[in-house]
Amino acid sequence: MKHSTLIILSVIGLFFTSCAVVKQDMVGVKRKFGKIKTRTLEPGLYAVNPFTTTMLTIPSRTINMELRLNLPSKEGLTISSEISILYRIKKEAAAEILRKVGSRYESTLILPVFRSASADVCARFFAKDMHSGERAVIENKIQERMQELLDKRGFVIESVLLKSISLPTRISQAIEQKLAAEQDAMRMQFVLQREQQEAKRKRIEAEGIRDYQKIISNGLTKEVIQMRSIEVMRELVKSNNSKVIITNGKTPVFLNGNK
Repeated sequence: MKHSTLIILSVIGLFFTSCAVVKQDMVGVKRKFGKIKTRTLEPGLYAVNPFTTTMLTIPSRTINMELRLNLPSKEGLTISSEISILYRIKKEAAAEILRKVGSRYESTLILPVFRSASADVCARFFAKDMHSGERAVIENKIQERMQELLDKRGFVIESVLLKSISLPTRISQAIEQKLAAEQDAMRMQFVLQREQQEAKRKRIEAEGIRDYQKIISNGLTKEVIQMRSIEVMRELVKSNNSKVIITNGKTPVFLNGNK
């Protein structure tokens, strides 16, 4: 009885050791007698001979490789930066990567290529460019250079991101001073525009008053003034209030009071 139980347990143990699982977002490659097979295996359960074969797996998803490096600039400064490299392998190249580079491909291949590409690209730009709209240009050029070097090795470089840039103190101060000067210039331009608009408004208002007075002046003939005087005297006569009228026959001057 004990002998039968031992056999059963041995069979079960052999069964489980003869199976290998390739997890989701991974691909697998069999290594038999130390040699890497060329076939790439998708996620799933596979039978392997535990005495001769090993299942090697490698991520097929996008990997975010984060690192901190010192980058050179065109003027010879050293810029400290935090970088993210987003990359993935080509599934069909998994066996070739494991055969020629190994499972430590990040430190063996990707990082050295990035160091070379970033040094080559950043040396063409000034330090201040890394804090301006040129940053995206720098990122794209590093990505393109890395892809050029790694494409045939089975890697796809999706993006290179310069997340944090630490410039030398004097460069940071110079950039801040320039930005402050630009803000002051924009503020002064706004004030000048506002004053110009106000001056224009006052000029238009003065011209309107001048034109109005000119029109009134041209329309006030002797006959009109005499007619207006007669109308005023007529209204005074109709009024019930006590009044004293002093006139030279042309223009009345009067004092009135209530009863």
